[in-house]
Amino acid sequence: MKRWFLSAAIIAALAGCATTTSSTGRTQLVGGVSQEQLNQLGVQAFTEAKSKGPLSNDAKQNAYVRCVVNALVRQLPAQNRSVAWETAIFADKEPNAFALPGGKVGVNTGIFTVARNQDQLAAVLAHEIGHVVEHHHDERITRQMGAQAGLGIAGAVLGARYGQGAADATSQFGGLAAQGLFLLPGSRTQESEADVVGQRLMAQAGFDPAQAVNLWQNMIAAGGSRPPQWLSTHPDPQSRIQELRSRAGTLAPSYQQARAAGRVPKCG
Repeated sequence: MKRWFLSAAIIAALAGCATTTSSTGRTQLVGGVSQEQLNQLGVQAFTEAKSKGPLSNDAKQNAYVRCVVNALVRQLPAQNRSVAWETAIFADKEPNAFALPGGKVGVNTGIFTVARNQDQLAAVLAHEIGHVVEHHHDERITRQMGAQAGLGIAGAVLGARYGQGAADATSQFGGLAAQGLFLLPGSRTQESEADVVGQRLMAQAGFDPAQAVNLWQNMIAAGGSRPPQWLSTHPDPQSRIQELRSRAGTLAPSYQQARAAGRVPKCG
């Protein structure tokens, strides 16, 4: 009953938002903020990250990342190409990268320990850019806004009926339910979708899509323990590799067409 009430509250809170369809055919709930606001948030987050640093001033690495990003961006839809894309490299040993609305891409120096050639770096960055072009930030913000609003509604109603203790319990335990049953599953879906979109994008840009498999093999070799798949925001690594390997075969013609058309990146 409590789960039903929470779900109903979340649905009510999201009623004013809109649905759209991703390039993979998935229905998305978006519209919590405008695209302009998303871009502003992306720029703000990127500016804050750079201010905290430390940034790497290695000219060769910075040029390398810009080259890969530019090759990928040239294959994006017009509305994404029109953004002034910016890159930054952070002096951090953690192998990580991100892309934000507004055309911002950040890379940790640690990523070069697992992305050992331009195709593997393209696999990382295409995946991150995939999150942006598929409106995943909009989708996540919209869901979080709905979850927070839904908990507020549930807490107010239960508090009026059963007292402040019930309201506090709804906020505490309802937050756990929203995180485990509502927010995290969506994030796993987004990660899988970004894999699909990113691998397709790298092939269209002339990067070998099979290298996405090698990248994740390197990631596994460099990684340690991880949480169970059902409580993780990322798909199981072995399952991910299997899917990437299968898709690489179907993307081979796209990769070959790109190369034949002169899209032969020479970034490093």
